[in-house]
Amino acid sequence: MSFLPQLAAIAGVMLLACASPGPDMLAVTSHAFARRRAGLAAAAGIATSHALWATLAVFGLGLILARLAWLYEGIRIAGAVYLLYLGAKTLMSLRQSSGTMAAPAAAKSTGGAHSYRRGLLVGLTNPKAAAFFGSLFVTLLPAHAPMWVHGATVVTVASVSICWFSAMALLFSTSSVQRGYRKLRRPVDAVMGSVLVALGARLALEH
Repeated sequence: MSFLPQLAAIAGVMLLACASPGPDMLAVTSHAFARRRAGLAAAAGIATSHALWATLAVFGLGLILARLAWLYEGIRIAGAVYLLYLGAKTLMSLRQSSGTMAAPAAAKSTGGAHSYRRGLLVGLTNPKAAAFFGSLFVTLLPAHAPMWVHGATVVTVASVSICWFSAMALLFSTSSVQRGYRKLRRPVDAVMGSVLVALGARLALEH
C-alpha cells in the first residue's frame, strides 16, 4: 500500500500552517532582520520544535497532552509569558535614539545558538501545536500504518518547516529588505512588538 498521498497531504497542510502569520513567523523574521545567520538559526529552532511535537503526535502523546488540562494550561501560560517578554523587549528598544540603527531587540547581541534557543522556545511553548499535530495525524494517517510511515511523517513535517522558515530567513535578510528595514526600523519594531504582546495577551486569556 502506498502512503505517498497521505504524506503529500500532511506536507500541504504543514506548509499552509507554516505560511500563516503567527509567533513562529515573527521569531524568524525578527532575527533575520538582524543578520542572516540568526534568522536561519531561529528557523532551525522552530523546525526542531515542530519535529518534537510531530514525534509526540506520532506516538499518540500529542492528543494525550492536549487533553491534560493542567499541562496544556502550563504550556499556554509559559507561551503567553514568553511572547509578552519578547514583545515588551522589542517595544522598549524603541526608546533608543532614532538615529541609532540597532538590530531588532529579538535578535540583538545574540549568536546562532541563542537564536536557535529562542526559535525552539517559541515553538515548544505553543500549546496549540500538540492538538494540531495530533488531530492532523489522526485524520490523515491510517490507524495501523507501519513504523516507517511514522518516521517519514516526522521527516516530512521537519523538512517542510525548515525549508519554509529558512526561505523566510533568507528573504528577510536580503540587502533590499535590510535597506528598507533600516529606513523604517522604529515603525516596524513597533508593529512587531505590538503584535507579539497582542499574541501573548490573547494566549493568556484563552481558555
